[in-house]
Amino acid sequence: EVQLVESGGALVQAGGSLRLSCAASGFTFNDYTFGWFRQAPGKEREGVSCISSHDGRSYYASAVKGRFTISKDSAKNTVYLQMNELKPEDTAVYYCAANSLGPYQPLVDAIPFYDYRGQGTQVTVSS
Repeated sequence: EVQLVESGGALVQAGGSLRLSCAASGFTFNDYTFGWFRQAPGKEREGVSCISSHDGRSYYASAVKGRFTISKDSAKNTVYLQMNELKPEDTAVYYCAANSLGPYQPLVDAIPFYDYRGQGTQVTVSS
């Protein structure tokens, strides 16, 4: 059974940092591209960042580029999202997602449509 379990969400002040984790199980970790997307109340799902299974390159939405960093630890089957310089507009439920894309370059906008997703973790940034 495929499982993605996020953790690390919290309430943090603007300018602070958080690291989200996503523990993956039930499939071959290195065969999958992983990503994060978020959804704020009343808003559409928004792709945040992804990391390619093919070449390890990472991609970011313009809203988070330079502040967020995605990484993965294959030995732990875990994907991370380091979030720095957080802003109130980063407040959302953050979801981890996975899809098998092979050699194709992942698109950040496509992350919310990946085959697998976790249950989400709440990130709240106070001003």
